[in-house]
Amino acid sequence: MKLRIGLWTIAGFLVAAGWAVYAFASTPPAFTSADPITTLVRLTCPIAILGSHYPISLYVCLLANAATYGLIGLTVETLRHGVSHAK
Repeated sequence: MKLRIGLWTIAGFLVAAGWAVYAFASTPPAFTSADPITTLVRLTCPIAILGSHYPISLYVCLLANAATYGLIGLTVETLRHGVSHAK
């Protein structure tokens, strides 16, 4: 179970890193409210919602997204573990 939660955390880190690379590689302005990809960014990287109102460094964004995905993974894996033992 620890391995799966770790994989969720790594996935969250990689998702945020992927969006950071996309933002740095795209032509300015990277993300505007009119850009339809902004919705996808906010769904896959929840810290981006807060980042649209306050300045957040890249490192904090990466760590926060990894922690968010880790908590989601903990919840999912706990529920999966409980359901498999209930049978």
